[in-house]
Amino acid sequence: MQMPPSGAPSYLDGQFLVAMPGMTDERFARSVIYVCAHSADGAMGIIVNKPVTDLSMPDLLLQLDVAQEADAIRLRERVGHMPVLMGGPVEGRRGFVLHTDDFHIDQSTLIIDEGICLTATVEILRAIASGAGPASAVLALGYAGWQAGQLESEIMANGWLNCPADPALIFNTDLDAKYERALRGIGIDPAMLSGSVGRA
Repeated sequence: MQMPPSGAPSYLDGQFLVAMPGMTDERFARSVIYVCAHSADGAMGIIVNKPVTDLSMPDLLLQLDVAQEADAIRLRERVGHMPVLMGGPVEGRRGFVLHTDDFHIDQSTLIIDEGICLTATVEILRAIASGAGPASAVLALGYAGWQAGQLESEIMANGWLNCPADPALIFNTDLDAKYERALRGIGIDPAMLSGSVGRA
């Protein structure tokens, strides 16, 4: 990974944001967000640990006519384990697929970091449905977005911790365990975290 030149801003593409216990926005409480893009203009990320509770991947593929009802059984075997995530409050009806870099669509797949890509077209869903998609993937509806300077302000206000992303955690299907695993991955015991900034 290339380091930014000395004095250049440090951006968080390819990192996790882990919500601090004092996160006041309920939409992001106990969230683990994978940052897909971060620049002076703002940031965009996908929440990787919150499921859409009333929708399964096979049902979604059938609803979108990506797969046929006759393939429903094969579809459940192939993608039944793959959760549909609530990726964030922005554009909640739009799908985003985070996936391993063994799958690429020209002009559509964004390489985020080593081994992780983002594709937001129906073609990747067709590939997943047919068994020709990436080795690992998660589908998220919507995303989290920040305007210029907003994410930096939230981090300074003790809203988020940031740390290197663990691809295994992104694609792990045990969503309930991701928050604590992300914290433990950076050496933090969740029980020891305080919701407020430390004071002497």
